[in-house]
Amino acid sequence: MSNQIPTSMKAWLYNSTTGGLKKNIHLDTSRILPSPSPQEVLVQVLVASLNPADYKVPTIAFGLAAKLIIGLPASPGMDFCGRVVATGSDVTQFEAGQLVFGCHSRPVKFGSLAEYMTVSAGLIAALPNCVRVRDAASIGIAGQSALQSLSGYVKAGDKVFINGGSGGCGLFAIQIAKNIGCYVTTTCSTRNVELCRAMGADDVIDYTSEEDLVSTLRKRGVIYDHILDHVGLPYDLYFQCHHFLKHGGVFVQVGGSSRSMFMGRAGWPSFCGGGKRRYQIFFFANTQEHVVAIGDMLQKGTLKVNVDSEYSFDDAEKAFDRLCSGRARGKVLIRVAEP
Repeated sequence: MSNQIPTSMKAWLYNSTTGGLKKNIHLDTSRILPSPSPQEVLVQVLVASLNPADYKVPTIAFGLAAKLIIGLPASPGMDFCGRVVATGSDVTQFEAGQLVFGCHSRPVKFGSLAEYMTVSAGLIAALPNCVRVRDAASIGIAGQSALQSLSGYVKAGDKVFINGGSGGCGLFAIQIAKNIGCYVTTTCSTRNVELCRAMGADDVIDYTSEEDLVSTLRKRGVIYDHILDHVGLPYDLYFQCHHFLKHGGVFVQVGGSSRSMFMGRAGWPSFCGGGKRRYQIFFFANTQEHVVAIGDMLQKGTLKVNVDSEYSFDDAEKAFDRLCSGRARGKVLIRVAEP
């Protein structure tokens, strides 16, 4: 590392996952900087964005599992945009001073809620010209998840139902489905109806004004080719989806309300009242190819980022409060350093 790079940094840390991430997170002002492995780069983080996985995964991986899988103490955060300050010995495609963006594949020891982080060079991309740092920081997890939950499943002319369209992943999914040429129906609360329409949704169901979503979908009589569920509610949405999802269609569970919801939907056989359509739990696959693809969409203007809120680095706890409230309209960002 260069002598100009400090030896310590400010970083948000958690030493335990007992009781949830928010209870354990604290600001450390003298954490030792990580050193990049041969395949990694050391990045000065400029902007980080939050995802539900940032607090859900560490909570699931508790105790010894968290220590083994994540490595405690750890800094939360996966999405980022920043500046390369050092490269591992095997890294040839990036150099110091270059702006890059991307994400970790899962919570790790050196996450993006720190002044510096290490990340695999094979999981990041150079910031495209004319793309804002904050936009690039927003798309790692949510943008790739939206792309992967649609690509290979739908084609132009298909009808897609997106349960939960106003969150980070939902807003990206609406736009990507429209870019493919799909007809998109989504759900949201009253205050987010116009936002979802502005992002391209053809039909928006205001769940606060409908007594029951399943009944509403059945009454409408539209048969969808593909369903994305970012919410996990109502619980019977999957069990009743054969009334509005075609034979051969896939119900993709991208997000959910609880582990019991995932287990109940996945484990209940159809002959006992379970779902009669293919159920697939979405598993995120972090790839440089998809990071580049999403970056290209930003550069071309075919994908827009809706920022719900931005917080200073010292106010990261408030950012988590906003994320956990379930009311964020798009991405929650944390400014770590000035570009």
